[in-house]
Amino acid sequence: MTKRQSVTSVELAPDQDRRARFLKYTIAMVIRVICILLAVAVPLGWLSVLFAIGAIFLPYFAVIIANEGSARSSKKASKVEAPTLSIGADAFRKSDTEND
Repeated sequence: MTKRQSVTSVELAPDQDRRARFLKYTIAMVIRVICILLAVAVPLGWLSVLFAIGAIFLPYFAVIIANEGSARSSKKASKVEAPTLSIGADAFRKSDTEND
């Protein structure tokens, strides 16, 4: 008997994947805006430099984090293969003799 297919091995729909990546990127950009505001508001010092570094490098890491989720889910999901069915000629011969 062939193995039954599982719905859990199906990947996310493109709309759901896009929405999840958009949400991750949006959260990272909100954090970046907060870093920019704090870099300007905090008096010059190591904390201000830390916020400025966060504001500069966060877009790069935000793209990597947002795109990493879709790549990871596609590696985990196994491809679903439909079983091939074959019908022998014996099945037709038996049904013809039963109808007579």
